[in-house]
Amino acid sequence: MKDLIEKISKEVNEFQINSADDLERFRSEFLGKKGAVTLIFEDFKNLSKENKKEYGQVINILKKTAQQKYDANKNLSSNVKKQVANLDLSMPSLNTHNGSQHPLSIVKDRIIEIFSHIGFTVEEGPEIEDDWHVFTALNFPKEHPARDMQDTFFVAGNPDTVLRTHTSSVQVRVMEKGNLPIRAIFPGRVYRNEAISMRAHCFFHQVEGLYIDKNVSFADLKQTLLYFAKEMFGNDTKIRLRPSYFPFTEPSAEMDISCNLCDSKGCGFCKYTGWVEILGCGMVHPEVLKNCGIDSEKYSGYALGMGIERITNLLFGVKDLRLFSENDVRFLKQFETVTL
Repeated sequence: MKDLIEKISKEVNEFQINSADDLERFRSEFLGKKGAVTLIFEDFKNLSKENKKEYGQVINILKKTAQQKYDANKNLSSNVKKQVANLDLSMPSLNTHNGSQHPLSIVKDRIIEIFSHIGFTVEEGPEIEDDWHVFTALNFPKEHPARDMQDTFFVAGNPDTVLRTHTSSVQVRVMEKGNLPIRAIFPGRVYRNEAISMRAHCFFHQVEGLYIDKNVSFADLKQTLLYFAKEMFGNDTKIRLRPSYFPFTEPSAEMDISCNLCDSKGCGFCKYTGWVEILGCGMVHPEVLKNCGIDSEKYSGYALGMGIERITNLLFGVKDLRLFSENDVRFLKQFETVTL
């Protein structure tokens, strides 16, 4: 007990109080409910009568010393309270810097907003997936050359586990639930084993859409795409559909929009054609419906998918994809006042 009292007494005397924070720390360490001085009084209760006579006065002196030191520096706390009381909270702060949304988030939110106006909900799913949801259920048979269209990251030690190459895997999960009709979009990050350059990256972002119901036709798909293009790029935007191939849709198409940078007159961005490709689409393949437990005789549907980076490039003229993931404040600051 004697050594403990001497140790605490030394700490009290040597403690430097130069600010209100120091004062509060001193109070907490020595005079608070769990402070050293308070706890030593708790231990004092368990001493014998002889030891209480020996140490009682010394402990009282210790407490008095600590309290006097605290009281002598109380003016530090009072000064802080006065400064706070005199602070004019209506004054503008100095050197402020407003944050901003990432350009990809701005575009993604706008895409979600556009589709929500025509009844599409948002669905999300895991980025680490199995072969069934990424490939097989979507009509990519084993050893099928269509799998070579997407260079895949496989999880080490498990050839059946991959980083999803498209958010179509979420479409499969939603279809498997069997809650028809389905009208949903699927935003998310996807991964492909590609060399990083200004035109490509090993990860990027997609928004895919799926509509399944009775009597859904290609005309429904075309009208949805036209609506989206006009809402995103302006009322004068035109679209065209070109035949294409995707294993999970039949028929399949790629959609171009009239180049908004040159008013379709021809420029370097549109390769002097007046058109820019922005997404792929098509009618959901009957085999995909069957794989997901949906009767393809009763139901039909369309699917579409676009890269968010691609849309962002068109809207803001960002030519280097690497800028989206480098977190350069100078780049991000340009989007502080951007709204779509």
